[in-house]
Amino acid sequence: MTRSAASVLGIVPSALSEIVRQIEEGLGAPLFDRSSRPGGDHPLGHAFWPETAPLVEGMDRALTRLRQNAGLVHGTLAIGASPSAISDLVVPMLKGFLTDHPGIHCLVHDDIAERLAEMVAEGALDLALAGRVRVSPDLIQREIGTDPVGLACAADHPLAARPQVTLQDLPPDQMIALDPRTGSQRLLEKCPAIPRALLAPRLRAHSTIAQLSMIPAGLGIGLLPRNAVLLFRDLTIRFLPIAGLDLCRHLFLLQPARRPPSVAAAAFIARIG
Repeated sequence: MTRSAASVLGIVPSALSEIVRQIEEGLGAPLFDRSSRPGGDHPLGHAFWPETAPLVEGMDRALTRLRQNAGLVHGTLAIGASPSAISDLVVPMLKGFLTDHPGIHCLVHDDIAERLAEMVAEGALDLALAGRVRVSPDLIQREIGTDPVGLACAADHPLAARPQVTLQDLPPDQMIALDPRTGSQRLLEKCPAIPRALLAPRLRAHSTIAQLSMIPAGLGIGLLPRNAVLLFRDLTIRFLPIAGLDLCRHLFLLQPARRPPSVAAAAFIARIG
């Protein structure tokens, strides 16, 4: 019995026996009945345990909080995010998080969703906020929001004066598409309502940021989630709803499935809700 209890407590049996001896010496009475093998509770000891159990549980909770607070005094947090998730989601949460935990150092890494997922699974990132990625036993994906897809065009483009457009209004020769590996482009290609001619233009961009740089320069127009278009609050770019297109990008919290979150990561995730 002593050996099993010592194993649970993480100490050697001799140390536990000495602790019990000192307690019994202070009480002037035994806590265990040692007249038989294996030994059992003495009536005094049996009455002692219910009274001390709340104290032990309280100490465990206090030590857990102490360890958590210690982990939030000094530490690091690596967050991945799709570019369009940074301004509306990551920035507001990160601002409050850094204020509450001044000892934490943070890295924000923006990339396409699949690359972010790889980095989370590999341990390079603690978590990521991005579009849906391929199902993997190394990842947990939890949906945290949606973002409607519409048209991004320059503020001086002929279509910009309209309150909304249709897919038939979009000239294929003016389209700027994204890299096929990006979550937004895969979402568009899986939508049967979108004409294929709009998805295979001459001009492609590796990232949303590159695409948004091309649009106000007059190089073309693009199909993008609303938050992506509003990423920089650029008044030279307009977002227009597309009538008849019921398509949204779903945003997910990506976490590693094979390791628990760090204390800092758990605290940040709690802000997401």
